[in-house]
Amino acid sequence: MSTQKPSKPKILITGANGLLGQKLVEQLVESGEFVVIATGKGPNRLSTEGFLYQSLDITNREEVDQVIGEIAPDTIIHGAAMTNVDQCELNQEACVEVNVKATEYLVRAAEKVKAHFVFVSTDFIFSGNDGPYDEEATPDPVNFYGETKLTGEELVKNAQTTWAIARTVLVFGIANDLSKTNIILWVKSSLEAGKVINVVDDQVRTPTLAEDLALGCILIAKQKAEGIFNISGSDLLSAYDMAMQTADYFGLDKTLINKTDSTRFTQPAKRPLKTGFSIEKARKQLGYEPKTFRAGIGILAKQIILASS
Repeated sequence: MSTQKPSKPKILITGANGLLGQKLVEQLVESGEFVVIATGKGPNRLSTEGFLYQSLDITNREEVDQVIGEIAPDTIIHGAAMTNVDQCELNQEACVEVNVKATEYLVRAAEKVKAHFVFVSTDFIFSGNDGPYDEEATPDPVNFYGETKLTGEELVKNAQTTWAIARTVLVFGIANDLSKTNIILWVKSSLEAGKVINVVDDQVRTPTLAEDLALGCILIAKQKAEGIFNISGSDLLSAYDMAMQTADYFGLDKTLINKTDSTRFTQPAKRPLKTGFSIEKARKQLGYEPKTFRAGIGILAKQIILASS
């Protein structure tokens, strides 16, 4: 009697062309445990192979229903979002479309196919008055981006399907065909050019390597874990600390880095001062262990060399 091989579970990623999306697809394909369906707006920009790509405009309810209905994934990791904090403040309608309405469409579609829904959220749902935060802390956003992500969380919590929320902090990394910079690349290129830079020391975070965030989301997906999980780095650092560690790693001139504070900068959106996360729950329940910030710089350094070769 022939025994039929059980088919692999299907996992669908939103925002697959973005930084987190690319890392998720790479790691999921490497694990070989899932049929991976990557979705994004427009054509496929991923350099990995071994997955299915489906163009998807998450702000189009009919398209979301059709794609999720046809694929019927076992798990959805919803990583797509409008994350430029100042753009969200200046263009609130577009921010609501992507961060709230699209999340609602995806949740409703997930309910119909009974998919486990994993929503990627942010430390910006907090005021920054009393960080670092654990999963039980009371949200109190100080900008519009944070408000929309908190509304997204509420939609997910009320979903009629199993769900998890992966909250993260200041994600950094390098991905294919992405022009996004990050603090490490900015400090490195500025100091190499001999530029003096002003870096704030009153904004404190637990910066997160994109590969670590992807790993945390995948651990949630594999375990079908439910509830809220803080998935971030473990080093509590100011932007100034990060700049100094970057200069130190690359052997650059630290005297070019001026310490300042956020009152010297005017930005459309207010930033919470001290956030950062306690990640004990993710460590204990998921087996999540992030890299140190310095190790993250090392990983980026290797990727910079690969990208330029």
